[in-house]
Amino acid sequence: MLSGLIDLPQGEVRGWGVFSHGFTLGKDCPAAARICRQLASEGIGMLRFDNLGLGDSEGDWGDGSFTVKVADTVRALAFMTERGTPARLLVGHSFGGCAVLAAAKQVASVAAVATIGAPSDPSRTEHQYDAVVDRVLADGEAQWLVGGTKALTLKRAFVEDVRAADLNDVIPTLGRPLLVMHSPTDDTVPIENASRIFRLAQHPRSFVSLEGSDHLLMVPGQAQRAARIVSAWADPYLD
Repeated sequence: MLSGLIDLPQGEVRGWGVFSHGFTLGKDCPAAARICRQLASEGIGMLRFDNLGLGDSEGDWGDGSFTVKVADTVRALAFMTERGTPARLLVGHSFGGCAVLAAAKQVASVAAVATIGAPSDPSRTEHQYDAVVDRVLADGEAQWLVGGTKALTLKRAFVEDVRAADLNDVIPTLGRPLLVMHSPTDDTVPIENASRIFRLAQHPRSFVSLEGSDHLLMVPGQAQRAARIVSAWADPYLD
């Protein structure tokens, strides 16, 4: 079972969406919480959820993969349809940006996709655990300390799945309007990744530079600013 929460829209309901968080972050990280709350304050209800083994969701994170993250995003979209509020907007931050690009075509209700600080290649995340990857491939798994505080089990199947993920054919055939947002000073996922996503995408496509933002959108006001841009851009695509 996955744990999620819906930030209910305030005032006139403009539409609904789903948010996919970054690599090991979760639904309550500052970027996810602030972006979704801001969108809700502007009339767009947002579901944000914890992926497998993170936050309040069940399971072992090590049993996940990029494929599982995409499947979880599709499940979240299906949940919104089942409750009578189909999500027209799909927003992904960092690794979640890769997931929404891969998931969008699988759900008919999705009318617009926005990425924030997303890698153009999911395997770029390997630099976060490169210190243990050789041991994982040799032994099948290894403990990985995230941020010096949270221990996760990284497994060979996870590493191999992420390495095999490829968005080169996915992005050109997305078939939905795409908004690419990225900070030129992002030192975790360089802005060249945004350039590649944008070049691969077909029109209608838009790019917005998030000057002054860090990758995690930690400085107060950065996440809200990104959400306001998404809100204005998505307006024509919402029911």
